[in-house]
Amino acid sequence: MALVLRNLALGAVLAAGCLPADPPGFRRDAGGHVKRTPRTTSAAVKRKAPAAAGSALSEPAILRQDAGARLVSEALNEDFNRTDLGPDWNLTSAAWKLDDGRLCVKGAKNHPAWFVPRLPKNARIEFDVTGGSPDGDLKAEAWGDGHSVPSGTTYNDATSYIVVLGGWKNRFNVLARLNEHAQSRLELRLVPGSEDPRLEPIVEGRTYHVEIERGDGHTVRVTVDDALLHELDDPAPLVGPDHEHFAFNDWDVPVCFDDLLITPYPD
Repeated sequence: MALVLRNLALGAVLAAGCLPADPPGFRRDAGGHVKRTPRTTSAAVKRKAPAAAGSALSEPAILRQDAGARLVSEALNEDFNRTDLGPDWNLTSAAWKLDDGRLCVKGAKNHPAWFVPRLPKNARIEFDVTGGSPDGDLKAEAWGDGHSVPSGTTYNDATSYIVVLGGWKNRFNVLARLNEHAQSRLELRLVPGSEDPRLEPIVEGRTYHVEIERGDGHTVRVTVDDALLHELDDPAPLVGPDHEHFAFNDWDVPVCFDDLLITPYPD
């Protein structure tokens, strides 16, 4: 009988050792520049978190989901005038940093800086962006999942609408759905010296005011300096839990973002 009990105990220990360990939880509360609200966090950490923005970042990025993030229910402004980026941002690359009151990056390789608070289905998203290269390539995403990065070098597996200004060596202004290389993307071919502001290549060092907007649940509009570039009427709009976040993005050029303003619209 003692031998049987010992074998049963040994079997229980071995069975417990075979169970996979739960990933550690990860919590990010609301940012310090707005009122904090308690949340229930169900995030799963897949990589180590980077160090605070603005310091030497050597650790891999953290990829996470944050189902408990608060919904943007009133106008929310993010001006980056601080030394610590805070918990409202999910950086998926160590390339992102704060620099002189702006969120700046170079060489993120399409690893976004996701804004943690959730977008409503209908909203206007505004920001300023300044590129530091004659190649243009200013990029942002709207209504994505808040944590994803590309699985390869080609960004054909996004979760969002992708806006690219002066992409592909300053040759196109693009609005794409899920795949920035899709043949179905909306694009304007840029013309050096054009008097049409929609067709002007991106100017190095110039600050542009960008608006991304959806007001009817399915039509996405992109405006730059008050000029309408694209209007996409999506028959299968990106809505729901996997499409509630905004992000700044970058491939290789130096670029800085500032004065993000999100204004919710009624559903």
